[in-house]
Amino acid sequence: MPSRKPQAAIRIGVDTGGTFTDFIYFYAGELHLFKVGSTPSDPSQAILEGLLRIADETGAALGELEVIHGTTVGTNALLQRRGARVALVTTSGFEDVLAIGRQARPELYNLNVTRPEPIVADELRFGIKERVAASGEVLQTIDEQELIALAKRLKAARVEAIAVCLLFSFVHPEHEKHIAQALQSLGLPLSLSHEILPEYREYERASTVCINAYLQPLMGRYLQKLERECGRETKNHAGDAERFSPTPSALRVMQSSGGSISSAAAIVEPARTILSGPAGGVVGALRAAHGGNIITFDMGGTSTDVALCDSQGIRMTRESVVSGMPVAVPMLDIHTVGAGGGSLAYIDAGGSLRVGPESAGADPGPACYGRGSRATVTDANCVLGRFGGAGLLGGAFPLHEQRAHDALSALALDMSATAGRAIGPIEAARGVIGVVNANMEQALRLISVARGFDPREFSLLPFGGAGGLHAFELARNLQIPRVIVPTAPGALSALGCLASDVIKDVSRTVMLPVDQEINNRLDGIFHNLEREARAVLQSEGFPARKQKHERLLAARYVGQSFELEFVFKPKTDIAAAFNRAHEERYGYAQKGATVEVVSLRLRSRGLVGSIPKATLPRAGNRVKPLSFAPVHFAATAERTAIYERAELPAHAVLQTPCIVREYSATTLIPPRCKAQVDEFGNLIGGWS
Repeated sequence: MPSRKPQAAIRIGVDTGGTFTDFIYFYAGELHLFKVGSTPSDPSQAILEGLLRIADETGAALGELEVIHGTTVGTNALLQRRGARVALVTTSGFEDVLAIGRQARPELYNLNVTRPEPIVADELRFGIKERVAASGEVLQTIDEQELIALAKRLKAARVEAIAVCLLFSFVHPEHEKHIAQALQSLGLPLSLSHEILPEYREYERASTVCINAYLQPLMGRYLQKLERECGRETKNHAGDAERFSPTPSALRVMQSSGGSISSAAAIVEPARTILSGPAGGVVGALRAAHGGNIITFDMGGTSTDVALCDSQGIRMTRESVVSGMPVAVPMLDIHTVGAGGGSLAYIDAGGSLRVGPESAGADPGPACYGRGSRATVTDANCVLGRFGGAGLLGGAFPLHEQRAHDALSALALDMSATAGRAIGPIEAARGVIGVVNANMEQALRLISVARGFDPREFSLLPFGGAGGLHAFELARNLQIPRVIVPTAPGALSALGCLASDVIKDVSRTVMLPVDQEINNRLDGIFHNLEREARAVLQSEGFPARKQKHERLLAARYVGQSFELEFVFKPKTDIAAAFNRAHEERYGYAQKGATVEVVSLRLRSRGLVGSIPKATLPRAGNRVKPLSFAPVHFAATAERTAIYERAELPAHAVLQTPCIVREYSATTLIPPRCKAQVDEFGNLIGGWS
């Protein structure tokens, strides 16, 4: 252990995954990374194990570690429907807005489609007599006796959290504040729509505030426990004297929008953390790409997340749907499919080979990890020789090749029974890879071709533990000319967490027509929003010189149902700016039509220190492989070069086909490809 403690807090990026929990931190002028096995039943245990290791390696107390955490707790709770017992308090007559939703069918031609059940049961949706007009005028005040009766009904219902969403509360929040004050005595978490999402569209607002309430108790218990665990009395790994940290470590949580918030804020607004982990990956990918158009491809153990970033940067959306429910807070525009290294392969009732979405997860994991017995994508790659005969994590995690072979042999028997001919484990493994690639290719087409983008104008940037094993084949299928494999791709999401700014998003619905006075009115409202945001960031340690505020408008032509978002600057010609945005998005603009500003949106950043980017020393262009191994790209194995990534200098040209091994991931570069290393250590490749 070092003899002295660091003077400044050590910042650590942590990403919780299905199989491994990733840690990355900057210390003594270098980035350090490692992985520990995830603990799905209690993710905080794996995090604490990693933080104790960092404390020992740096000589820091736990209280000196500043943690930025990408978490899947909220996502998993929504997908598995294991959140809190929630009550919804709304304007009388609107109790069923969650069940009614929108008239659009999720599957246009499916007459038997079933909507997911609302997360708030019928008997827990309470209407209260009050009414506010769209202008903000109070039409009916709240009766105090009704509030007293409501509190008694909620207590009798034994709810764990309460969501309050009144009609037009975004223009007149006093009624929601009045209800919150009356229900405080219950001692339950309260989610108020005018605080969570002060924008119009009652269904999306109600859904978002109910999701927030649904996650509050679970996220609160998890983060509070993590804070408590990190601040308790502990012994270091070497068994030295006990070290005590009197205060818990600083803890921030990644938001779905690509920035972090304090753990206290995440407890109050957990709906902002639903895509916490994947968002960190996109931020890390942009840092690694050094500009240009990219499609990010994050393949982990359970799922694959893809996103498109062009000249406008990371694309955002407020129209996300998670587990069939809209979430209208700002999120990175990420598409997820159930295809990962742990995705299980099986034969369905019709005799077809399927891969995912069910996953082996961290326990038991793929068969080659030593505990599982069913075939997964990782087992298929293992049988095909695509790990080069080595284990994972620099050899610290051995692979059980025989178990993988047995699992694929069992799958091959099932395939043989339906095919009417003998199928061996190699053919079965190739089939698994083909199916999972088809699933991921469909996701990549959805966020590019289906939205009017040509993949040939982008680079594919793979990361995650399994991304590099599939990226080049997917690039060929989509005619993507360039693949960028960043350094430490298996920990890029953790690096994105480490590099992310602290972000606070606020919004206000205004519904103002564009006229000669519009700019002055908007400037006044933005000024008030910025004053609030500056105070919040100041309290979190960011002086004015380390803050950045971006003003955005959501506008539409009068009569339209949906709006477009664009940047608003002083003296902006709002109508002209909206016409340009509309023409870029839809190919035309109605330049004579009246434009209406629907909402003001402010994105405020607390700017963290940048992480230095190391450059590699330059050597000769040709680098001799460490060894060779047989790898199946087709029916027969092909002699394939093996490289250790840490030994590759800048501008090295690799012999292909090859496997590039490193601690956090493995990259497979197939035949008829070219690849070389750039000055930052990225592998730059493509099809020759």
